[in-house]
Amino acid sequence: QVQLVESGGGLVQPGGSLRLSCTASSSIFNFNSLYMGWYRQAPGKERELVARITNSGITSYAGSVKGRFTISRDTAKNTVYLQMNSLKPDDTAVYYCNAKFGIEYFGKGTLVTVSS
Repeated sequence: QVQLVESGGGLVQPGGSLRLSCTASSSIFNFNSLYMGWYRQAPGKERELVARITNSGITSYAGSVKGRFTISRDTAKNTVYLQMNSLKPDDTAVYYCNAKFGIEYFGKGTLVTVSS
């Protein structure tokens, strides 16, 4: 079992930036063994993978966010971050933290709204 708590969402103007944080806790898994990621779900759309970082620090991104978003992890804090720059209205969604070790776990989500 893995518990994930996201923070950092909010309202931002187009072109602005936000940083999302997700802190993981588990009585079973060591954070260093988990693949971590961020998904998002916009209204009326399916949940999609935005970014992932492996337990060795290898990152991958959806094409729509590549070059604008950066995922990182701090093993000392059991935390994964998503730095989002040059935000667009199409980035508006609920963002979910994800942990994977065979089984996948999701947080409750944090809302990001990009609007003027």
